[in-house]
Amino acid sequence: MDITILGIESSCDDTSAAVIKDGYLLSNIIANQDVHKAYGGVVPELASRAHQQNIIPVIDQAIKNANISKNEINAVAFTRGPGLLGSLLVGSSFAKSFSLAMDIPLVEVNHLQAHILVHFIKELNKEKDIPEFPFLCLLVSGGHTQIVLVKDYLEMQIIGQTIDDAAGEAFDKCAKVIGLPYPGGPLIDKNAKTGNRNAFAFSKPRIKELDYSFSGLKTSFLYFIRDSIKDNSNFVKENMNDLCASIQHTIIEILLDKLKLAIEQTGINRIDVAGGV
Repeated sequence: MDITILGIESSCDDTSAAVIKDGYLLSNIIANQDVHKAYGGVVPELASRAHQQNIIPVIDQAIKNANISKNEINAVAFTRGPGLLGSLLVGSSFAKSFSLAMDIPLVEVNHLQAHILVHFIKELNKEKDIPEFPFLCLLVSGGHTQIVLVKDYLEMQIIGQTIDDAAGEAFDKCAKVIGLPYPGGPLIDKNAKTGNRNAFAFSKPRIKELDYSFSGLKTSFLYFIRDSIKDNSNFVKENMNDLCASIQHTIIEILLDKLKLAIEQTGINRIDVAGGV
């Protein structure tokens, strides 16, 4: 028997829906929210209102792109958390209503576990390397940074995580300091491609074991830019690409240093990377 699942994700500012049949991705629709750019970050109330506007057309398009009817859907899965409460409420309310109306099972999903399990989704006519258990997953998103020991599909152990800010937030906040609009992470990555990653050195946090910290790096970057502008008002403009390359290189080194330590401690050298960053 074929199993077709409708997936709904609304944990932050993207309204997303996908259809999977027997592990194969048939469609994946994402509606972004540009309204937050004016505020330099996600505004929860505006995000939930935008989800209400987007969720029906997004799901409708996902079902159409999958070339199925809603009657063929065997279950509906939705993001239960973590995430913004108002945003999650929109997705969960629609999923529950759809489940009741169609009389099909409802599956709640932890969106951090979903980041990791996405590695097992297959696409038609595309070869993909499926992970073997156990493996280590470096999960890097806007709100979370973790090293997870994955023993089975639902048996996961967090062995390291940030004690303050996430790597994605560090990207966006550092981008804001040098005048890049939100979301700044992709713009840092774009500018970094033509910059010198060794142009500027920034201090790395000294956190025990496998945990991360990015708040100190953000503060160090802020003070460095402030002091440099005092000497040269055009410093950022003249060094934009080098600044982006240097801060990106520093963040990646911080991530990889802990990951290498995790490999040494666990003896597991199968590594997967997940998340939105």
